[in-house]
Amino acid sequence: MPTENYKFPADFVWGAATSSYQIEGAVSEDGKGEDIWDVFTKEDHRIFEHHTGETACDHYHRFKEDVKLMKEIGLHAYRFSINWSRVLPNGYGQVNEKGIAFYNALINELLANDIEPYITLYHWELPYELYKRGGWLNPQIVDWFGDYARLIAERFSDRVKNFFTLNEPQCFVGLGFLTGEHAPGVQAPLRDAFEMAHNALKAHGKAVQMLRAYGKQKLSIGFAPTASMCYPETESAEDIEAARKALFSLPDDPHNWTWNVSWWSDPVFFGKYPEEGLQKYEKYLPKITDDDMKLISEPIDIYGQNIYNGQCIRMGKDGHPEYVRRYEGFPKTAINWPVTPECLNWGPRFLYERYKTPIYITENGMSCHDVVSLDGKVHDPNRIDFLARYLDELKKAATVADIRGYFQWSLMDNFEWSKGYSERFGLIYIDYQTQQRILKDSAYWYKDYIKNNGEF
Repeated sequence: MPTENYKFPADFVWGAATSSYQIEGAVSEDGKGEDIWDVFTKEDHRIFEHHTGETACDHYHRFKEDVKLMKEIGLHAYRFSINWSRVLPNGYGQVNEKGIAFYNALINELLANDIEPYITLYHWELPYELYKRGGWLNPQIVDWFGDYARLIAERFSDRVKNFFTLNEPQCFVGLGFLTGEHAPGVQAPLRDAFEMAHNALKAHGKAVQMLRAYGKQKLSIGFAPTASMCYPETESAEDIEAARKALFSLPDDPHNWTWNVSWWSDPVFFGKYPEEGLQKYEKYLPKITDDDMKLISEPIDIYGQNIYNGQCIRMGKDGHPEYVRRYEGFPKTAINWPVTPECLNWGPRFLYERYKTPIYITENGMSCHDVVSLDGKVHDPNRIDFLARYLDELKKAATVADIRGYFQWSLMDNFEWSKGYSERFGLIYIDYQTQQRILKDSAYWYKDYIKNNGEF
């Protein structure tokens, strides 16, 4: 099919995304409780040059200015997370009304500017008081998270209809509790990590139930996992099948087990864990009951995927998928992630084919070495080229899969977890010394792309 025949649907949703700890700042203001990142960033040698999110982008105080910039870019939608500890300082019990007021004001400001809010319930902001009670290892977290979801539904669902429960459980379990790179910095036994993952999926199911029960309008509910996608070396039937098989396979190394698609998504859509994983990881698994799986597989409406890169696959001579070695000098971003636009075509195709649920690309973007030039502007041609290539591939996928929207990561430069402020993913440049905001060239490019719905 000629490229010019690929088109996005007329009602395609164009947005950008952030998370609360990465942009809000105000970590101890107005009754907010501590979360695990507040504690983790105070430890030596955990974060690049001891950076913290104490101020970040000061979005807590500057959200009106930020919404105005969203409007200038022409965003249809904005995906943001609620900081659990800002609305429930202990993770349960007493509600912090000042925290509720902040998110109410943000939501109202978005709607006043014709920007649709998409709420993520959990983007890694675990209240520290819950962590001290066992956090994701404590089965009570299923009800804690459910009660939190109920609060969000009761307070915000009169105006917000789109919700994602968990963001990247692969990361908050794998990086937070296996490698210890992220908060809370724990290197847990494999058995504990599998139990945390199971509890997280049950918490997802409980949140879906509570959002449905207490939502004040018909809601659209999903979750937003991640993984490296797989794409075929050629469009031969053999290579396509090899890429499909590789995407849904599970790592042989149990110490790397979190980085996959099927362990996290099969239970949600099929009500069962993949048989391959049950066999490979049998000795590490917690008790899994039929009631657990029924809860985990509560029906959802949409499927978010955070997609940044992928791996080229071909069918090997032995009939098994084979990873194609990247050539010398393979393109990469500032954070050293490979540039693989094909992943945004084949990944959503394979995901939709398997799970048959409408997809949102909930994160995609790149880190660049952005600077303010002598003319006072931020010229980021690499990001524009990246977006043009990736979105061209997504356009192809949208002709064969039900893809509803795309959220650029990120709206603004922010606190990039263990990398601190050393990486810049934003469409908006943040001067962390002055809090000045500057729209990068890519923001203006994205504005035109949105206006034309990808057609030029």
